[in-house]
Amino acid sequence: MTVDEKLAALGIELPSVAAPVAAYVPAVTSGSHVWTSGQLPFIEGILPATGKVGAQVSAENATEYARIAALNALAAIKAEIGSLDRIKRVVKVVGFVASDPSFTGQPGVINGASNVLGEIFGEAGVHARSAVGVSVLPLDAPVEVELVVELA
Repeated sequence: MTVDEKLAALGIELPSVAAPVAAYVPAVTSGSHVWTSGQLPFIEGILPATGKVGAQVSAENATEYARIAALNALAAIKAEIGSLDRIKRVVKVVGFVASDPSFTGQPGVINGASNVLGEIFGEAGVHARSAVGVSVLPLDAPVEVELVVELA
């Protein structure tokens, strides 16, 4: 089954690549790896929520936003390499969670990204990861996700 067929079976449609909000490109290939820039959870160019997780944004909603950000990162990778079938494995996920000072559930939030990658890629979607709480993200987004993938 191709990755596109797997996405269709899961009912997932990759979004258009989000336009950069500053001076960078969405993804870069270096050797056999593709590195994405941090992806926000844009839906058709709009953030579904802003603010801090644990205050204005619930952990449950933030988990869904991490999933969306990961799909945006996959869209950037697909635009860079042409086909997601070229991905040998997901190597690393870095997730940033704009957090209320009392919020400590960053790993659970970034599971939204990790889980969807596992659904799509199976064992090849198992990865190393960081889930980092930060005081603020660009555009007051609640989450940001970066991916590193290895190409076959």
